[in-house]
Amino acid sequence: MGELIVAVDVGTASARAAVFTLDGRQLARAVSPTQVLQPQAGHYEQVSDDIWQAVIDCVRTALREAQVAPGDVAAIGFDATCSLVVRDSEGGPLPVTAAGATRADTMLWMDHRANPEAEECSIDDPLVTRFGGKLSPEMQLPKLLWLKRHLPQTWSRMGLAFDLCDYLTWRATGGNSRSHSSASSKWGYGPAAPGARPDDFYARIGLADLADRAGLPDISRPSASSAGHLSATAQQELGLGPNCVVASGLIDGYAGAIGVFCGTDLSALDRKAALVAGTSTCLVTFSDHAFSHQGCWGGFRDAGLPGLWLMEAGQSASGALLDHVIRTHPEGGPPTREKHLQVLDHIAARVSERGVGYGLPLAMLPDFHGSRSPVPDPTQTGVIAGLTLDTSFDGLAQLYWRACVALACNIRQILEHLPQGGGIESLFMTGGFAGHPLIPQLYADVTNRSVRLHEGRDAVLLGTAVNAGLAAGLYRDIAEASGHMTHATKTVSPRPDAARAHQRDYAVFLTLQRQRAELAALLQQTA
Repeated sequence: MGELIVAVDVGTASARAAVFTLDGRQLARAVSPTQVLQPQAGHYEQVSDDIWQAVIDCVRTALREAQVAPGDVAAIGFDATCSLVVRDSEGGPLPVTAAGATRADTMLWMDHRANPEAEECSIDDPLVTRFGGKLSPEMQLPKLLWLKRHLPQTWSRMGLAFDLCDYLTWRATGGNSRSHSSASSKWGYGPAAPGARPDDFYARIGLADLADRAGLPDISRPSASSAGHLSATAQQELGLGPNCVVASGLIDGYAGAIGVFCGTDLSALDRKAALVAGTSTCLVTFSDHAFSHQGCWGGFRDAGLPGLWLMEAGQSASGALLDHVIRTHPEGGPPTREKHLQVLDHIAARVSERGVGYGLPLAMLPDFHGSRSPVPDPTQTGVIAGLTLDTSFDGLAQLYWRACVALACNIRQILEHLPQGGGIESLFMTGGFAGHPLIPQLYADVTNRSVRLHEGRDAVLLGTAVNAGLAAGLYRDIAEASGHMTHATKTVSPRPDAARAHQRDYAVFLTLQRQRAELAALLQQTA
């Protein structure tokens, strides 16, 4: 049996694969882009066959770069965004586009077409309480209710519906299991693995036939368990051997939380939070006991670290907001990685010269795609104050920096809202948004907490690799897996002078929120 692990992470705009050793060394990493379609405002779609091809491409590239033979890989694991993949009973794709049939069979996690359905699903029920008192249109049940109402032809033909991570394990194994990571946090299954399917709740919200239409099993499969072995087809596609174990899937933010905490003291997690910052941002905490809180999702036991209760808060658009800032500014253009780094390097030079107040009096509220926490409101909108006619590149950099400051202020507010927020001392940060040293330092200064970073490896992929290793029996338990991990972390501490300066930014942030609420009340009166 091999002793290497392949991890696959499917995000909003790309699929990534890496090869890991059992002590957490990343031997190779490869990226393949995926396409996001936006046929109309609030509708975001993808093609699942194209996603699977991107997975094939990046896995094969990573294996080739690591010079790994098929038999060297003992396990493969998948994590993904909580997007919804719709298929017929034979496994063929079904259209999800409102305006007519297209190749798109996947509603992206950030698709908000089901806002009204999310409101309808937020009934008085213990299940809804577990989701902070309100279901989100980013979850699967509102999306499926929208599908049933607006695309009855698709609904009548549907025989399978997957969270994206479960779709990937289905493509890899041919088996129809559903991970507890996705089933508990996006489909309402019982909170502790294996969780039971909530048929009574489905019936209450008009989805009594969902179990049959979506091919849902009675119970969820624990994340750190095997979903089977690679099918013959997947072996050929991925270039892996028949003995490769396929782990049950993970929500991508939860994979990042596993990854950032591996190699640390797992007995002190009540003083730590994982900050997984990509297109959106997930703030994840773990506890040895269950609790729910308004504006947070959870707790879900075994959805991330086995045996522990997970709670999630976060932002619907963080990296997506910065993409938007670049895309819509005259000096911006396509929001490539190189463009982001160019802007960040410019900001770093200006902040070094002028201080963290660079860009004032610009100020922003970052809720351009709604708010998850602390107030769950998918219809919330953003605010920019202090704009001028400046269209220079420096003007773009100022706007970008104030957007970063606003996102960090929102994370501070979420931390203060969490039931254990006052006791959280460290943020363990990962994701593309953490890739420039300016950003972790900003979050340390604004939240007045230390920020820990992985160096030399992708923590989201590492978390998926650890989960796959547990599923294949390569580790006895999560404590042994964490103990095997080589330490490759860096700590960023808050700077007292910058922290004091950002107190003003936080006061401005809260003032803008109050003013937005006042304006909304006035507009409601005149409507």
